[in-house]
Amino acid sequence: MRNVSLVLSSGGARGLAHIGAIEELESQGYRIRSIAGCSMGALVGGMYATGRLAEFKDWMQTIDRRKMLSLLDLSLSINHLVKGEKVIDALKEIAPDVNIEDLPVKYQAVATDWESGREVVFSKGSLYEAIRASISLPLFFNPVRRDGMILVDGGVLNPLPLRQGSEMAGELLVAVNVSGSYWGREPKIKQLFEARRKRSRSLPMSILASLLPDGLDVNYFTITERMCSLMIQQNAALSVKLYKPDVLVDIPMNRFGSFEYDRVDKISALGRSKMRKALNHLSDAM
Repeated sequence: MRNVSLVLSSGGARGLAHIGAIEELESQGYRIRSIAGCSMGALVGGMYATGRLAEFKDWMQTIDRRKMLSLLDLSLSINHLVKGEKVIDALKEIAPDVNIEDLPVKYQAVATDWESGREVVFSKGSLYEAIRASISLPLFFNPVRRDGMILVDGGVLNPLPLRQGSEMAGELLVAVNVSGSYWGREPKIKQLFEARRKRSRSLPMSILASLLPDGLDVNYFTITERMCSLMIQQNAALSVKLYKPDVLVDIPMNRFGSFEYDRVDKISALGRSKMRKALNHLSDAM
């Protein structure tokens, strides 16, 4: 049995692929000794560390549009759309809060201090405070205020926290990056947006589909989405070059949308398939 230091990236709903990746690691006899996660990676990693990953997956399988809407505690604030309290309360029903230092698996979650522009790494204290800070997508979730800092999503600076993972226990450094480059021929922004808008079942895309006309070219949404995607991809690629994981599972960003939380089965199955191929490649190379 080989010990693993696991690194899980940010990526919104695509981070549900982390569930399948973990399932495949365990099915092949690998033991996860430590987890470093960012945003959705911090959430899935935290569920695993509490021993409640299966229960979390079961709960995600109940998610549909109506339930997603019920978890959005909308805010009238000018700096965020959603308070984020309902999501955390729902997660606490699956796994009660616990101090990170008491977890059976070493755990770190990465957030970003909005004011200083520095990484903030949680390795002790409340697990849910760490998760809530790490998932605080700017403009969407209410930022977490702690010790004079304004904490937002760790993916702003470090979407794939390999440095933290390389410092933790484990013979193998394994990374799952769901913010990989687009697969196949690079699609035009217009084509990508139109196709995703028409096929997506997620709430944000449904709203956009009802408000925006067909044939729309570059707009505020596509510009912002593409700009953020490019920054995240480049930061993750730089992290891979610097810290060189033993196993890298790279899942292209455009395989699923960031808000398709109602597709846990397909997304986690993709993560499991990609991890299986990566582990097979590792075995062939040994």
